[in-house]
Amino acid sequence: MTDHHADRPHEVRAFFAPRAADWDAKFPDDGPAYAAGVAELGLREGDRVLDAGCGTGRALPALRAAVGPRGTVLGADLTPEMLHAAVRAGRDRAAALLLADVTRLPLRDAALDAVFAAGLLSHLPDSAGGLAELARAVRPGGRLALFHPVGRAALAARKGRPLTPDDLRAEPNLRPLLEDCGWDLIRYEDEDSRYLALAVRRA
Repeated sequence: MTDHHADRPHEVRAFFAPRAADWDAKFPDDGPAYAAGVAELGLREGDRVLDAGCGTGRALPALRAAVGPRGTVLGADLTPEMLHAAVRAGRDRAAALLLADVTRLPLRDAALDAVFAAGLLSHLPDSAGGLAELARAVRPGGRLALFHPVGRAALAARKGRPLTPDDLRAEPNLRPLLEDCGWDLIRYEDEDSRYLALAVRRA
């Protein structure tokens, strides 16, 4: 799905900055959904995981719980106000926060075991470039979870928009896009209560 906020990084920041302070209050019941989404990554103690486009960091406590004290949890976001909101909520205790563009991560190749990305795809100016960069930073066999706490139809209804065939998150569009970027889609769910696309980094 094309998102008019995703043309350039500064437009993404301009969209999210004024919404950051009230973001959690607007979606107060999403915590359990995030925890359930994180569980699908199958993280193990000691793993290295990135929340790409972490926003206010709602997934970070669940990611920390999954990898334990020896694991590494990073939260990367383009919008300083979102990271400030994550700090105000105390979620910086669960992760190291990075002000970073997920299409140009300050990480070495294969540095990560997994990536969790909630609502990221529609805000990437270059979807293929972003997914390829995540693949670069994840070891072969590592996992990617593209997640949203509601499915595509519910989200479209919330925004007053119709679902369109060119929606990148639709399985027929997403599967080849992921494959081109080094990922194999292994699970796809699009229900009212959750959107989850789980992919594995090809060797």
